Amino acid sequence: MLAIGSDHGGYELKQRVIQYLQEKEIAYRDMGCDSKASCDYPVFGHAVAKAVAEGTCEKGIVICTTGIGISIAANKVPGIRCALCCDTLSAKMTRLHNDANVLAMGAGIVGENLALDIVETFLNTEFSGEERHRNRVELIERPDV
Repeated sequence: MLAIGSDHGGYELKQRVIQYLQEKEIAYRDMGCDSKASCDYPVFGHAVAKAVAEGTCEKGIVICTTGIGISIAANKVPGIRCALCCDTLSAKMTRLHNDANVLAMGAGIVGENLALDIVETFLNTEFSGEERHRNRVELIERPDV
């Protein structure tokens, strides 16, 4: 199961990503928002991140206008490695090397076609599991480093 959420700035792109998920028969949980009315991105970034951190959802996608604020909010939840990606190479590498569990995108930065390619790459790339990358992910998770 995938958690997805956005603020008003990412609402339309979120709806298009949901359509993509439905077409690919990927189970998802929409954590909001539910319109283009102004709202606060941290609420939805936290909701998606908590669903992933608690294990209710395997991965997450968060979207706001730039992707910056909502990625910062998601990364405040322990256990979350949220990566802001604006291209497919970043989406691939963050899964391979960082085992990122939440993808952030900026609806005002990436167009719909690129966004869907980023989502597909993120969802279909597995963590490499190489020892050096496992060690680095462990270091990311340690607050004392």
